[in-house]
Amino acid sequence: MRSPAVIAVAALFASPAFAAPGSFFSLGNTDFIVLISFLVFVGVLLYFKVPARIGALLDSRAEGIRRDLDEAKRLREEAQEIYASYERRQREVSGQADQIVANAKREAEAQAAKAKADLKSSIERRLKGAEDQIASAESDAVRAVRDRAVQAAVAAASALLAQQVAAGQRSAGIDDAIDDVARRLN
Repeated sequence: MRSPAVIAVAALFASPAFAAPGSFFSLGNTDFIVLISFLVFVGVLLYFKVPARIGALLDSRAEGIRRDLDEAKRLREEAQEIYASYERRQREVSGQADQIVANAKREAEAQAAKAKADLKSSIERRLKGAEDQIASAESDAVRAVRDRAVQAAVAAASALLAQQVAAGQRSAGIDDAIDDVARRLN
């Protein structure tokens, strides 16, 4: 890198001011005064190390930008990890929801089948109970009819016996009454 003094000297000798008439190095020449002011300004800047400070400020600014970029990159990677984690969780939850729905369907079908079987057995029990009641009523009716027939036979036999006893035909009347009862029962 070239030093600022070398650049200033080169600018001084290559200046168009040398082509102008009169002495360049006089205080009456404004170009000379401007050149000296410029060189003093550059000297003050170099004395107080302004270019180094400006460079340090620019370097610190660049370092801050680099840190911000690194932090942004880290945050982006972290956000991508979180997003991937949420996607995995969402897939897991979706799979669990599908399993819950499938289990609920199986359970509902099993409950429906059980309810159908229970209803069928209940209907069969009721039919069996109704048949038993009908059979019991039928046997009660048959028994009642037999009892009535027996009562009628006994009444008829009593009436016949009473007539025969009155007529004096006891033994023959008993035989006839027994035959009559036997006929009526069959």
